[in-house]
Amino acid sequence: MCGGLMLCGVAAANCMSGPAPTTPGEPRDVAEWVARMHHASLFRSYRGTFVVLSSNGAMVSSRIWHACEGARQIERVEALSGTPRVVFRREEEVRTFLPHARVVRSELRDVPGAFPRVADAKGVHPSQHYALRALGQERVAGRDADRLLFQPRDAWRFGYQIWVDRVSGLVVKMQTLDGEGRLLEQAAFSELNLDVPADLSRIEQMMEDLQGYRLVKVPLQRTTAEAQGWTMGKAVAGFVSQGCYRKDVMAMASGPLLQCIYSDGLATLSVFVEPFDAARHAASVRSASMGATQVVGRQVHKTAWVTAVGEVPARTLQRFIESVRRKDE
Repeated sequence: MCGGLMLCGVAAANCMSGPAPTTPGEPRDVAEWVARMHHASLFRSYRGTFVVLSSNGAMVSSRIWHACEGARQIERVEALSGTPRVVFRREEEVRTFLPHARVVRSELRDVPGAFPRVADAKGVHPSQHYALRALGQERVAGRDADRLLFQPRDAWRFGYQIWVDRVSGLVVKMQTLDGEGRLLEQAAFSELNLDVPADLSRIEQMMEDLQGYRLVKVPLQRTTAEAQGWTMGKAVAGFVSQGCYRKDVMAMASGPLLQCIYSDGLATLSVFVEPFDAARHAASVRSASMGATQVVGRQVHKTAWVTAVGEVPARTLQRFIESVRRKDE
């Protein structure tokens, strides 16, 4: 889990030290706040530790180190709980170091990144689907923050309570809320330092140090659902396609995996299509809930298994699965 507000890739941005080019505290609509939060996640170099707590009691903590110089960006995220791993992201390249297996997985992708990033989604209009309420100011991780409530205008998405650093615009805390306002998940910095040197070269050296590891490259090809023989109808208003990718996973002897990503400007979800395997999918979980993240899977057509994953209600994922059709049907 990384929070409902995710960034699809690390776009080049002017990463000079300093606040985002808007005045903190001035009234903004939903779209303007989203733009400010997205800009801030790329605009500053920072280091911090953040903790994710789900309603089921599960807790995950990570240490993040984001550095930028001009248009160059790099990031290191180290898991402090669960399976040991360190993830580096440089532009569109993502390398995951798995110390126990002594393996580094390398992928070229622009799929969702880590908290505190906010989606740079294209063609979306979040103001049409969320109402904004300002709830004053609070301190988080020693910093003054604006507290905002993004309330969904329908039942197809969750709500968010977000604390935004007043100086930088960076998201410092976020809560995902269900339709009744109950807390599903919380992600927050427990400590944060925005006054750090970029030190991009040091992180880059760590990313390039493969000594003792086996490098495994995972092919990822940008494509469309239609090019892979599928159509995906307009499932839920406000969710706009952000791209589709074909992944040829060696472990999947049955064939390639197709991932299509959708966003409404705040929430993000993915629809995965893979060849149906009776032996493997007979035991597959058809629905699951992990804090704010919901998973729904089912057989579509006689040839495919479709899984939808996202921080949205399960009924939203079900609607997306129902929209998947073979082109020849």
